[in-house]
Amino acid sequence: MIRLGVPADLSAASDVYRRASLSNAGDRDNLLAHPEYLVLGPEGLTEGRTHVAEDEGSVVGFATWIEAGGIFELEDLFVDPGWRRRGTATALIDRIAQVLRARGVERLEVTANTHARGVYRAAGFIDCGVAETVFGTAPRMVLAIH
Repeated sequence: MIRLGVPADLSAASDVYRRASLSNAGDRDNLLAHPEYLVLGPEGLTEGRTHVAEDEGSVVGFATWIEAGGIFELEDLFVDPGWRRRGTATALIDRIAQVLRARGVERLEVTANTHARGVYRAAGFIDCGVAETVFGTAPRMVLAIH
């Protein structure tokens, strides 16, 4: 089930965020060296921009969108490692796209983690450039949602 997240979901979403972030060996050392990047802020939940995937009352994934300067961005997409390859990420992306489409938004962009690029492609994102992040260059992708 996908539903709008609420502030009370912060603890569960934070657990998913940490487990998912550390599950990729290519990211683990950098993240452990910078534990501040393993802290999920409450803003998406408190501002109504986060949707959560839930199974039997447990949060198993979440996605957050943000708007800055007229660009709508998929800020977060995290699925608990035990729930991957079950369509959870795609369902979360679809929900965010539905919400933004209803607001008249035509494009959703993301700075993709290299190891998640396949998930984004499967959801319909296409490459549109690169971005510099604190951990190096990352692909930029865009999804047409009109």
